[in-house]
Amino acid sequence: MATLFLPRRLTELTGVPASISVEGATVRQLIANLERSYPGIREQLVEGDRLKPHISVAIDGVVRPLGLLEKAEGASEVHFITALSGGA
Repeated sequence: MATLFLPRRLTELTGVPASISVEGATVRQLIANLERSYPGIREQLVEGDRLKPHISVAIDGVVRPLGLLEKAEGASEVHFITALSGGA
């Protein structure tokens, strides 16, 4: 079972804990299984058939380029990272 870590903004909007254990072999499956318990979380993370443009996924400390297709092995830590914006 993978442990998912969500950005604070998403946890505040959806009520999902900041970290939660979820079954799934890929990031897509993890999100689908999380959606069953927390309806609406998928729309915060996914646009069409890929992660939203401002969201990256890191698995076991490495940012992964394949997004939803990335594999999550057993006890992986999966972090959803939102891009920061702003400036002067």
